[in-house]
Amino acid sequence: MEILMIGAGTVGIFLMIIFLFPSGTKSDIQARLAQLDGSAPDIQIDAIVDADLHKPFIDRVIRPFISGLAGKRDPKDTKKSKSPSIRRMLAQAGYPGGLTVGEFIVIQNLIRVILPACLVALAIIAKVKPGGMVLAGIVGLVFGILVPRMFLQRTVATRMHLVTRQLPDVLDLLTVAVEAGLGFDAACDKVVEKMKGPIPEEFSLTLRQIRMGQTRREAFKEMGDRVSHPDLSGFVSALVQADQLGVSIGMVLRIQSDMMRDKRRQRAEEEAAKAPVKMMIPLVFFIFPNVGIVIMAPALFQIIESLAPAK
Repeated sequence: MEILMIGAGTVGIFLMIIFLFPSGTKSDIQARLAQLDGSAPDIQIDAIVDADLHKPFIDRVIRPFISGLAGKRDPKDTKKSKSPSIRRMLAQAGYPGGLTVGEFIVIQNLIRVILPACLVALAIIAKVKPGGMVLAGIVGLVFGILVPRMFLQRTVATRMHLVTRQLPDVLDLLTVAVEAGLGFDAACDKVVEKMKGPIPEEFSLTLRQIRMGQTRREAFKEMGDRVSHPDLSGFVSALVQADQLGVSIGMVLRIQSDMMRDKRRQRAEEEAAKAPVKMMIPLVFFIFPNVGIVIMAPALFQIIESLAPAK
């Protein structure tokens, strides 16, 4: 009976996924057959097949499955309802795994469906009472709702911390490159070439946008809006103003570099000032009681022995 219930639940989940996530207008199989039609030479077909077989399992199976569930949505449709907040957080997180907004929503909904079903199935296998099964489903649903957003928020916080730490070094390299005679775009290329991290990745994307015809001002404004980091936004604003007013880029970069160094030192001093307050909790609850036990225990035993009646 339990096996039948689990099987019925699996079939129900599969049908729910099919109805909740309709595929695009053209299936992946048809698109693949269109690439491997008879007009292509056999050598080219073999090369395509070998390249596909050498891809990881995630890229060959899981990613196309998620893309098919996401469907071919109009980019304008992703700006409706709750998608703008997800789009903004994905941009701040650097689009982890290359996920689009539609793919992230699909993964989020899959977790909301699969996690409660798995917990209910485990409850059935463990022969839990019906009340426990309902509780397992509710717990799975709550975690299914919270886990994707918490993962995204954690990724955003980690990336923002890396931006804060890396920005002074990036500005130093930009300043040295510009004062050495390079143009600003060539200096940004040096940052992309010599450094790794979130800021060089954003510079690389911005430079590609500039080479595709976008103005430098608009490209860097989009970078500031995309990352939404206060220090980086301040740097972008200073850069845009220098471009508008014709101020020397080297002088602006030198001022911004000194300012970021001062901010880094101030943050370090602030964290150092917070350290004694943070140390109070482990001192009061963990260290002081142990020290008291070590000091008072021998004296307590001596007092007990002295007060004990003589035999």
